[in-house]
Amino acid sequence: MTTSPHIPGVHTESTSSTRAATGLLAYLLAGLYFGVVLVKSEAASWYRIQEMFRFESFHMFGLIGSAVLTGMVTTALLRLSGVRSRDGQAITVTSKDRGWRRYVLGGLTFGVGWGLAGVCPGPIFVLLGAGVWPILIVLACALLGTYLYGVLKDRLPH
Repeated sequence: MTTSPHIPGVHTESTSSTRAATGLLAYLLAGLYFGVVLVKSEAASWYRIQEMFRFESFHMFGLIGSAVLTGMVTTALLRLSGVRSRDGQAITVTSKDRGWRRYVLGGLTFGVGWGLAGVCPGPIFVLLGAGVWPILIVLACALLGTYLYGVLKDRLPH
């Protein structure tokens, strides 16, 4: 076992394995919490999503709007605070590329898939965990689409 050159007396092998285990546990708990929030807020409900696309309810628009606002505030705080990752690396948020085509085409593709499936990619595993077995078809199509993008990405406009 070797000691860390940066921290005297600290063993790197045990520290890194402990850090990896606690990191995985943190991600598992965060994912579980996110899944419960999606189910309880009805964000994974096909009926709520259809209400949104038919402009019959404000529920999903409010939910998405609050998520966008939270993301904007969090991104601004990350840029200003100089916070570091668990490994001590600086966290940076890079700006998006300018141009509209990739965002419009990507948004349309995402929206059509969301409208047809009745679910965006986030709740697929939540619905699977809730026992909604037909979502396996959506999961298979999402994986196929991801694979096809990987195969075709060099020929697509970016």
